Amino acid sequence: MLSEIALYGAFETGLIYGLVAFGIYLSFRVLDFPDLTVDGSFPLGAAVSAVLIIGGWNPWLATAAAILAGMAAGAVTAILNVRLKILNLLASILTMIALYSVNLRIMDRPNIALLSEDTVLTPWYDLGLAFHQVPVILFLIVAIVVMVLLWRFMQSEVGLAMRATGANPRMARAQGIATGWMIILGVALSNGLVAMAGSLFAQSQGAADVTMGVGVIVIGLASLIGGEAVLSPRSVFRALLACLIGAILYRLAIALALNADFIGLKTQDLNLITAVLVTLAIVLPNARHSVKSFFARS
Repeated sequence: MLSEIALYGAFETGLIYGLVAFGIYLSFRVLDFPDLTVDGSFPLGAAVSAVLIIGGWNPWLATAAAILAGMAAGAVTAILNVRLKILNLLASILTMIALYSVNLRIMDRPNIALLSEDTVLTPWYDLGLAFHQVPVILFLIVAIVVMVLLWRFMQSEVGLAMRATGANPRMARAQGIATGWMIILGVALSNGLVAMAGSLFAQSQGAADVTMGVGVIVIGLASLIGGEAVLSPRSVFRALLACLIGAILYRLAIALALNADFIGLKTQDLNLITAVLVTLAIVLPNARHSVKSFFARS
């Protein structure tokens, strides 16, 4: 069974990766744009905020700067695709590779420690709450605020145009929608959310590292698909809620697997567990549908 510390840790990380799932929902589900830039924009957000915090910036302003940097990275990927006609997957890989060097340039070294610096969490520790409860409460508030703002945005005129662009670009162009700009805006917003997650993750863990983005796309997809398996995304709000639930369930499943002594799994088995969970999230909804069809015929 999970200890209280491990349980709160799973919720904390799940809430942060919920922001990643929001970003991947925007690019992958809304725009139908497979985007691997997130593996680079996640550490980009961490790098920018870490350097600025060490430089004396307010942690929230540093987080806002990280979001802008992530949006710029996403915009580069989208421009490579929309303006230079490079395949979307290849464009995102090119940007992701370039961001590795960019992140090293920003940090001027492979990692930066934030253990002695003020972060967005620091003022909350004075409220008298338990040390491990503070990140969960703060990141839950942040995730809910971002989810509501994103939900309202998707209902706006621009949001509807973005959804139309992803659903049927030819029809959207016929209706006068600038689909190219919608893709650029959507991918930029997506990577801005991922960079925000990277910034909060670095402040939560006390360090930014150039390799911390490896596998973020897989975790985000696992959260997205797993959440949709639990909560059917019949509306935008339910889809966003499914992202958040999926991210938390994913981290809880990881924590349970690593703490189940009878299974014998260790920390180095994390990628194996991730692959199994993603496979289950993809297969189980189809299996459930097959079982329902079988009983309906009988």
